[in-house]
Amino acid sequence: MATLPALDVAHPVAILTLRRPENANRLEPDDLKAIVAHVDAINRDHGILVLQLRGEGKYFCSGYDISSLATQAGNPIGFEVMVNAVEAARPVTIAVAHGGAYGGGTDLALACDFRIGTHAAEMFMPAARLGLHYYRGGLERYVTRLGLDTAKRIFLTGERLDAQAMRACGFLTDLVSADELEASIQRLTDALAAMAPLALLGMKKHLNRIARGALDADELRADIARAAGSEDLREGAAAWAAKRPPKFTGR
Repeated sequence: MATLPALDVAHPVAILTLRRPENANRLEPDDLKAIVAHVDAINRDHGILVLQLRGEGKYFCSGYDISSLATQAGNPIGFEVMVNAVEAARPVTIAVAHGGAYGGGTDLALACDFRIGTHAAEMFMPAARLGLHYYRGGLERYVTRLGLDTAKRIFLTGERLDAQAMRACGFLTDLVSADELEASIQRLTDALAAMAPLALLGMKKHLNRIARGALDADELRADIARAAGSEDLREGAAAWAAKRPPKFTGR
């Protein structure tokens, strides 16, 4: 039975799982609303430092329900809002690309800070074949993360890329075997969760803004000053000097 995306939290990690495996985790209007609501809840929970985005079954995500496009005017209502919300999520995000990502599912993965895939991963963007002009946020993510030439290759030709090509163009942060996937995700999650929250989350936010040419210099200065005066910075220096793991509190 198809069900809405689920959120599981075990601080400092949250896992958001797409749960329509019989339809390659295709996203429908109710799914978009559920994901935005989950991200809002995550953003309010300052105990969450890492968010993993996963899909049940064989595929990661096949994007928006293509069959509904003919009855809608323009782009799917809410899809860009949903993906932008994932990109702007407070925690550091990891897309677990264990299988195929298609259409809007590719943009959902790109909205995450890291994308770890297996050799079963593949991707393609059928927008031009469907007569669909992609929305601004998705175009910007492709260009800022993969470069203009790669964005044109994927959007304008509809070429299907295998896992090796996804890694080569930078879509995948790392490519591992299926047997290594969970251990690789856990290592990355543990490494991120061990960082000082103010520095980790602040730099994630501002790096994304710099990539878009949308840096708020005043907010950046405020976040730098906040980290500079934090207990965590003093703890980090003390732990470094003592050659011990730091114990950060986010203050």
